[in-house]
Amino acid sequence: MYHGASMRNLVEYGIELLEKEGAEYGDIRFFDSKTENINVKNGAVEAIKNSNSRGYGIRVIKRGWGFASSNDFTKEGMEEAVKRALKIAKASSKASEKIELADIEIHEDTYETPHKKDPFKIGLEEKLDYLMDVDDRMNIDDKIKVRKCNFNAWKTIKEFASTEGAKIEQKLIQTGGGLSVNVFDGEDTQKRSYPNSFGGDFNSRGYEFFENLELLDNAKETAEEGVELLEADQCPKGNMDIILNTNQLALQVHESCGHPTELDRALGTEASYAGTSFLTPDKLNELRYGDERVNIVADATAEGGLGTFGYDDEGVKAKKVDLIRNGIFVGYQASREGAAKVGLEPSGNMRADGWENLPLVRMTNINLEPGSWEKDEIVEETKKGIIFDGVKSWSIDDKRLNFQFGTEAGYLVENGEISGLIKNPTYTDITPDFWKSCDAIAGEKDWVLHGVPNCGKGEPPQTMQVGHGCAPARFNEIRVGVGKWN
Repeated sequence: MYHGASMRNLVEYGIELLEKEGAEYGDIRFFDSKTENINVKNGAVEAIKNSNSRGYGIRVIKRGWGFASSNDFTKEGMEEAVKRALKIAKASSKASEKIELADIEIHEDTYETPHKKDPFKIGLEEKLDYLMDVDDRMNIDDKIKVRKCNFNAWKTIKEFASTEGAKIEQKLIQTGGGLSVNVFDGEDTQKRSYPNSFGGDFNSRGYEFFENLELLDNAKETAEEGVELLEADQCPKGNMDIILNTNQLALQVHESCGHPTELDRALGTEASYAGTSFLTPDKLNELRYGDERVNIVADATAEGGLGTFGYDDEGVKAKKVDLIRNGIFVGYQASREGAAKVGLEPSGNMRADGWENLPLVRMTNINLEPGSWEKDEIVEETKKGIIFDGVKSWSIDDKRLNFQFGTEAGYLVENGEISGLIKNPTYTDITPDFWKSCDAIAGEKDWVLHGVPNCGKGEPPQTMQVGHGCAPARFNEIRVGVGKWN
């Protein structure tokens, strides 16, 4: 479909070698990635980065797991890589139990990200001109010391084949960007971003998604609010209701549901970067994780999600899996091997960030399903609280229980009305207590699917693109502010 008969023939040759050598299971994953990053800072081009990476990885079971990768596309290169993978499998078998993989439906299929405009076919000059215009709109006050805006795009072509007969080709396209200002008045420093912090927002669509972000229309307002934060009151301290806007709620879902429902963490076989998990298998279908209105899914089929695709890197077809249903912990993100250990179906979450790395259990789109409230209605029925907006800081323990989050801006709510802007807002809680306190979730009209392009996991580290959909939600009597609480 994308690379013609030569690549398919090489992959098929590798599968034949694995079968000939008596592999219990084997798969070969070809990976061709292309990226483009354009950064503008204070009216000048800070960076234009283009990269390409092309190669293949081989997984094999022969009593133990083996893995090898190569970017040598000759038959000799394939033979050498297969030989290394089998050698590693033999060595690892001495320290491993018998490996079982959960059964899956075997597919021969193709998948391509729905898109209207290929971002790599849009001229560099057009992208730069737009970013320069965005920068100019932000240049409104001497207190703005740093202005940044960016464009990012990824294109990944994958070909997957297995000894079970799978043959899958995929073409994935992802696009996005954002803007931010850093302000300083000689004493205080603040930051304001749009549409989200850490580079903006991202989606599995074409260049049309970047255009629809409307950076130009929101640049001045974002810069103005950044300056206003310098004069804003500090976040109050005490217990009160909080309302999380979607950009912050997406991070809350990521850290306190996405990571702890990764089965490898729950089984203790993965702990790098984000620790293990309090959601151990004995709690499955037993633990009340949140209020009964809380429903969270892993959905690799969500339209436009940054974690959307046709098949994962084990050949499992993209699907929607319940993680939390009516507030009860009911499911994991699981590999074929992990699913077999706990008696579940594989969730289709195994992904690698390149040809040279093993697939890991990774988030797809971890979404909080919409509720029945109107966003304005939630505010109107809040006597005293804070709306949190724009990711700024986060800290969570290695079991994913105790956390503290801070956002760029907060809006004080008093008697159902927004009464003012506040700075340095923070809140803290314990994961199950926090989600049990959720008493209002806005509906589909306010539901947004955000993209996070920089989720880290693994040793050596891998960076993955994931998505989080949610609508604004309210949580009762949460500790806010720093210092002693009233």
